[in-house]
Amino acid sequence: MSTSRHATAGPETSSNGPEASPNRPATPLDGRRIRVAVIGTGAIARGSHVPALARLAEEGETELVAAADIAEDSVREFCAEAGIPHAYTDADRMLAEQRPDLVAVCSPPALHRDQTVAALRAGAWVWCEKPPVLTLADFDAVEAAEGGDGGPYAAVVFQHRFGSGARHVKRLLARVGERAMGRPLVAHCQTTWYRDAGYYAVPWRGRWGTEGGGPAMGHGIHQMDLLLHLLGPWSEVRAMAGRLVHDVETEDVSTALVRFGSGALATVVNSVLSPDEVSRIRIDCERATVELTHLYGHGNADWRITPAPDVPRDDVAVWRDFGADVPSSHLAQLRDLVASMRAGERPRGSGTDGRACLELITALYKSAFTDTTVRAGEVGPGDPYYRALHGGAPGWAPPDAVAASPSTGASVPTGASVPTASQEATA
Repeated sequence: MSTSRHATAGPETSSNGPEASPNRPATPLDGRRIRVAVIGTGAIARGSHVPALARLAEEGETELVAAADIAEDSVREFCAEAGIPHAYTDADRMLAEQRPDLVAVCSPPALHRDQTVAALRAGAWVWCEKPPVLTLADFDAVEAAEGGDGGPYAAVVFQHRFGSGARHVKRLLARVGERAMGRPLVAHCQTTWYRDAGYYAVPWRGRWGTEGGGPAMGHGIHQMDLLLHLLGPWSEVRAMAGRLVHDVETEDVSTALVRFGSGALATVVNSVLSPDEVSRIRIDCERATVELTHLYGHGNADWRITPAPDVPRDDVAVWRDFGADVPSSHLAQLRDLVASMRAGERPRGSGTDGRACLELITALYKSAFTDTTVRAGEVGPGDPYYRALHGGAPGWAPPDAVAASPSTGASVPTGASVPTASQEATA
């Protein structure tokens, strides 16, 4: 949705109300509810953000004060259903008039950068749905708009790394010495889902300029973020991508080999061509295999730990004791984010921590489209992949982008076709 070109559908206060100044000093949060606004009132806002915010409202932590969407009927219905007092069709006006402490950005991906920057400049923290932005250049622009020490900061919705299972396994992998599972050696990260032609009938899907990328960007990003969360920094990637079924600009399947700074090796598969849908992470350590199998969210029961034959039973019992079950969810991450806001600390999934997965995805595309190994830190200003994940590669970029870019030496993979003019991404 636009942040400025539509009039408010809510309170008829003066448009000459309080001006939003860049990173205005935040109102102290101690002893009061955090005022939250939502931008974008589609399925993810209704199904995930509102229930999480409602739960924290019951606990006295948050107050949902406003929502904005260019579709007036949608935002009015959304606010009526959720008991939100103020509905807007102009997000900038909402920010100026309601002055929220936190903004949940739930709009289509192409709008994330501008809406996030606007919220940060209005002094609000941001919790943005994936993908956070379309490019590394956009992410760096968002980070530049953040406040200094104490915020406001912008975090990405990476809910799969939250909850008791991920927390327990991360502790196990970090443990050294006695009772440790040993070094991670081999890993597998799999997001194999199924999306039909009807899914891509939504105009902004499958286009570089509006979705940013294909399943590596829009689907596998959650499992890849969890993999990085568990294994730490990656060092290099070698990848392939294909457009095998769908008539889209982006890929519909990709595979990659990733080397981590620790020396561990991983395979990564992202697909929307797989009728038997599953999300999976497997990590083989020196003394045990850890495996997570789920689809869109996980609890303790979705994790399995298989010890090596010589591991004592007492060690195995410790490893398999996950404690109280806290499923991965928007609620689990929101609790963590609210705690960071009250402490004035950078939240997990923001800054360098939030950028890591986008950098890996960018490198995956560059490797696939140039048939080269890409190393961490390689893609920066001046690199065509820094500003567009297709990098201007012939056979992958929209024709106008290819004409405007120097040759990348990329080849068209089997099953791929050059997008037609009707498929070109919008600016």
